[in-house]
Amino acid sequence: MAKNQKKNEELSMQREWQSIKAENTWEIFKYMSEFVEGFEKLTKIGPCVSIFGSARTKETSEYYKLAKDIAFLLTKHGYGIITGGGPGIMEAGNLGAQKGKGKSVGINISLPFEQSANNFIDNDKLITFDYFFTRKTMFMRYSQGFVVMPGGFGTFDELFEAITLIQTGKIEKFPIVLVGKSYWEGLVNWIKEVVLDREKNISASDMDLLHIVDTADEAVEVINTFYNKSDSRLRPNF
Repeated sequence: MAKNQKKNEELSMQREWQSIKAENTWEIFKYMSEFVEGFEKLTKIGPCVSIFGSARTKETSEYYKLAKDIAFLLTKHGYGIITGGGPGIMEAGNLGAQKGKGKSVGINISLPFEQSANNFIDNDKLITFDYFFTRKTMFMRYSQGFVVMPGGFGTFDELFEAITLIQTGKIEKFPIVLVGKSYWEGLVNWIKEVVLDREKNISASDMDLLHIVDTADEAVEVINTFYNKSDSRLRPNF
């Protein structure tokens, strides 16, 4: 009896593993469909800047108004705006783009809370993803600059992935603007004093990737200055 029971358990485990393997194989096609939809839509939009920040930022916040103003000004310089498509800073970015009559793109993510698409995205420029990694690929591939407003772990994730990919040469270099000195200076100082100076875990030139500003005009100036260089041109990052 004991031998039969062990054999049955082994057979049951084998069937379970076979089922998991089959599910994993089919899941690849779900990844592919998200990449295909994103590539098809975003290759058509032209030069864009992505604006990141907290979904929890209220309309009354100074950072909401600042994100809206930055997006508005960027559209006046010929850029479209890409956001994560949700509320808070993302909504402010899309609202500013719409007011500036520029392209307003939303790369949304399906979440059980916090994330529903805002009302200021162009009807033909909303894409909703199930997977964070496919969504982040779109930000990195189709942005000509990052404007990073105060945010939480998701904002940090997008910021540090961009720094890593630029540092390692996996994508073209583009300007990264941190908005809000009182929010970002502590982090940047820690990176310089501990990560760079004390531990030597990065190169001094890596610090040149980050620009801290306080105003909408300063944010736009960083991006325009970068692309006014003779060796820089607006293009997708691939």
